[in-house]
Amino acid sequence: MSQTFHLCLATDTLAADTQTLGVTIEDLESIQVEVIVTLAQTNQIAQTAQITRSTQQPEWYLQLDYHITLPLKSLAAQLDWPTWQPTQVGFADYLWEQTCLECFLAGGLINSRLINNSASINDINEIGIDGADANKTSAYIEVNASPDGRYALYEFTSYRNPATLPPTPLLQPDGQTRAFINWTASHCPASNGIANNGTANAEQNSLSAQIEPAIDSLTPNTSTANSYLYQRSFTLPLSQLSNAKAFIDDTGIEYIHPCVILSFATTFGTRLGTTALYFAPKHASPPDFHNLQYWSIFDKQAALAR
Repeated sequence: MSQTFHLCLATDTLAADTQTLGVTIEDLESIQVEVIVTLAQTNQIAQTAQITRSTQQPEWYLQLDYHITLPLKSLAAQLDWPTWQPTQVGFADYLWEQTCLECFLAGGLINSRLINNSASINDINEIGIDGADANKTSAYIEVNASPDGRYALYEFTSYRNPATLPPTPLLQPDGQTRAFINWTASHCPASNGIANNGTANAEQNSLSAQIEPAIDSLTPNTSTANSYLYQRSFTLPLSQLSNAKAFIDDTGIEYIHPCVILSFATTFGTRLGTTALYFAPKHASPPDFHNLQYWSIFDKQAALAR
């Protein structure tokens, strides 16, 4: 089981976008962006000084699978989709300035980590997700991922707070180590598994060197000759947010907002430029991925892997 999101295109600049990209409104509205969210457990080998034998400890993680289908070869030719590069795997800022796979998360698990003296998630639930106060006081995290392997995780104690750029990196519970994602090889023909660690170190992230996307660049979708499919998948270990055991309770992630920014190369006369298209389950106007009022309730039962 998984929770599936069909992302829609922000339409605030739709007419202008069609002109710069040389396509119709129907063409842009035909772009399909799907994000599949799965909550699962994996076994992590742990050793202690007192116990010499290894013990299996379950680790909760979120897996996010991004599927993007373009209806035209002309759009595929203009899409900025960075090629996977194992040496690029690691933390990087400002990924949202180009094609970026994103996800925002909020809930008690995050609130307890980032907020000491503000509304609890229970208070926010009483107000309702549509309440203005909820959007101002709820802590949340932002996940950015580039198709080439770079990623970033940021923390916010409330709406766009702190307002520094780049944002504050999300740290693991030790307060020193940056949080990371694990790229998966679920879209690789030759391999299927979870990477060991989201770092650029090949020994720590050995699977990264094996990941070659099954469909990339201008390769048509085998099922539909006139469509072009792009895919990436990664996992987020939830123990980085708090004690993994806490997620089993009802104080875990409550809201989720998967998003995608697609960047296209465009030409203005003799000048080269870029056009960004914004995709999310729901949109503010103008598009604002940080606005909690447009986020979805995280359906743990639907997302839970069976």
